[in-house]
Amino acid sequence: MPERLQKLIAQAGIASRRASEQFIIDGRVKVNGKIVRELGSKADLSQDTIEVVGYGTIAKQPLVYLAMHKPIHVVTTLDDPLKRQTVHDLLNLSRAQGKRQYEGELPRIFPVGRLDYESEGLLLMTNDGDLCDRMLKPKFHVPKTYQVKVKGRPIEKAIERLRRGVRLLDKQGRPGRRPTRPAEVQVTKRSPANTWLEITIFEGRNRQIRRMCDVIGHMAIRIVRTDFGPIPLDPLPPSAWRFLTKPEVNQLKTWTASA
Repeated sequence: MPERLQKLIAQAGIASRRASEQFIIDGRVKVNGKIVRELGSKADLSQDTIEVVGYGTIAKQPLVYLAMHKPIHVVTTLDDPLKRQTVHDLLNLSRAQGKRQYEGELPRIFPVGRLDYESEGLLLMTNDGDLCDRMLKPKFHVPKTYQVKVKGRPIEKAIERLRRGVRLLDKQGRPGRRPTRPAEVQVTKRSPANTWLEITIFEGRNRQIRRMCDVIGHMAIRIVRTDFGPIPLDPLPPSAWRFLTKPEVNQLKTWTASA
């Protein structure tokens, strides 16, 4: 679809949208070999050749990979009909921690899987659809690790059920046919009223961690995702985000390519 030139230039990582507008005004932008000075002009990268003097021909949107620390009460979508705060809002409210990878605007990116409204922790986002699909498919065995505070003190037999796999309950309270895949579960802390578990799963069903805990009769009070494959949450504080490094992106691609 045709889009405004300044937006295409900004999303190509060349400059901010305001600076891109000045490029157009200064006659530094050509579309199909012709100089364009009108700010309302549009083009389609799939059909048109856009050149910026000093930068050459711009490419399609760059592939972007980032990690965010999603706090609770933020929706893992780009927009929300209930007007709740979304991860897209968080991106717009702050700049990346650490070094930026380019000077322009972020292209439209989307979450890799979801964290529910009451959960928090590491969320990966990208516009690389192929890698996103591979990271979410169970056959690639990309682990996701969570710190989970549950009500009560689960006995070892209940924890062993989580390790072997449980049949999640549907909305009517009936167990499903297919159990969850085997998980890694460790007790990390106990108190008289609650227990902290570290749970690593290798699939991504809807609200899986919460539903697994419900099956064994110990409601999850707090869920924090700390790792997604080789990517850790630390040291990001809540609401902050950063670009993944090239080695981290290569690790993700290698992981899913070799499975």
